[in-house]
Amino acid sequence: MSGTSFFSDMVQSITDRGRRLLASSRSEEAAVRPGMEALCEMLLSSRGEASGMAIAAEILQRWSEMDEKGELSFLSMLYRAFGPEEIKLDKAIDDYRSGKSAAAITNLHKASEPRRQELLRRLNLAPNGTGALVKMRERLLASRDSSEELKAVDADFAHLFSSWFNRGFLTLRPIDWSTAAHILEKIIRYEAVHEIGSWDELRRRLAPQDRRCFAFFHPSLTDEPLVFVEVALTRSIPNEIDEVLDEHRVSINAEDATTAVFYSISNCQDGLRGISFGNFLIKQVVEDLRRDFPGLRNFVTLSPVPGFAAWLHKARASGSALSQSEREALVTLDDPLWFTDEAKAAKLQATLMPVAARFFLAERTSAGRPVDPVARFHLGNGARLERLNFLGDRSAKAMRQAHGLMVNYLYRLEDIEANHEALAQRGEVAASDAVEALGRREVGATAGGQLRRIAPKLNQRHKENNL
Repeated sequence: MSGTSFFSDMVQSITDRGRRLLASSRSEEAAVRPGMEALCEMLLSSRGEASGMAIAAEILQRWSEMDEKGELSFLSMLYRAFGPEEIKLDKAIDDYRSGKSAAAITNLHKASEPRRQELLRRLNLAPNGTGALVKMRERLLASRDSSEELKAVDADFAHLFSSWFNRGFLTLRPIDWSTAAHILEKIIRYEAVHEIGSWDELRRRLAPQDRRCFAFFHPSLTDEPLVFVEVALTRSIPNEIDEVLDEHRVSINAEDATTAVFYSISNCQDGLRGISFGNFLIKQVVEDLRRDFPGLRNFVTLSPVPGFAAWLHKARASGSALSQSEREALVTLDDPLWFTDEAKAAKLQATLMPVAARFFLAERTSAGRPVDPVARFHLGNGARLERLNFLGDRSAKAMRQAHGLMVNYLYRLEDIEANHEALAQRGEVAASDAVEALGRREVGATAGGQLRRIAPKLNQRHKENNL
């Protein structure tokens, strides 16, 4: 951390020096502040390191003072004034068509790059430039403007961020009760799955010996977690969140645990949406936990299903994915307190769970991917759909998003690659025998006909059911 502080101080010193140089070089007649477009042109033409940092810092400072209208105007200006240089691009295209040499391809690549990408690279050199650009993209994504222009600007941000936040630059750090308070406060703020209501609740998640938390950090955002995962070390696979978060639970010795449960994964920076680190995070944490606790045999999640209730609502309305008897049974969901009536809940479970299994195994987006975003993440990472948990979470949020449903995804390192390839190449979901059987139950009676055989066993291990 001291090295990072020294580097930051040095960058700030160079920037301050550049500001003094810029100020002394301007005559009184030219004291009128240039507009943002002119400043951006100055930054692109700047050759001095100090002056470049100073211009970048001034642009970002002005950006931070803008209202929403000014921000959108600036982002639109990036598209309008800082696209590819058309004359150079036309010439590069003609040269490429004349002869597809390696040099022609290289020149075409360079000429087709929008100038705003180089502008963003230079803005990144300002003190705290990386964080400012992440916030800039956050505002871009949050804007109500969905024009093709801003989509093109966002594509430039995403292209650069995918390199700047490459896994090789990220550092995995454990988070515990001794971590600095300003970082712990951010864990509370960024928790996106199971809200942390107080410092006492955070302590219950971090302090016990059977609890762990890990986060990825970037060297340019030393005190800003990018993504973090909360882990419970247990003796069995839990089927409801209260088993993990109950404040009266009895903790166990970490060495006695056989199962690591990833029960919350939260992305912290909205400006990095679509830049994936979560898959690297889980795999790294699995490796670290296996090293520290050789007795761990199972690595599973206890995951929400935020897309299930919305899908089921549409399915009930259209009737295309449900049989008549299923639609009639699911009317119980219209009672907001159905889960408090044991008889109603038991009757509904018999219908809801087979429908839920088909939701995971058969339903797809227009792009051919699983409908639920959490399922896309874990199944895409090579996890196996292990178990569906009826009323695994009775919180208001979970009842609204998933009718209380939770899911266990199983990570077996020896199967991850095969599971990932099966989904990516053939659209096949790796699932346990129990989930497959649930998905086939009474499937012939549904309007959709026979369930496709989309979760074949990839190897003998998938026939085991002893978890």
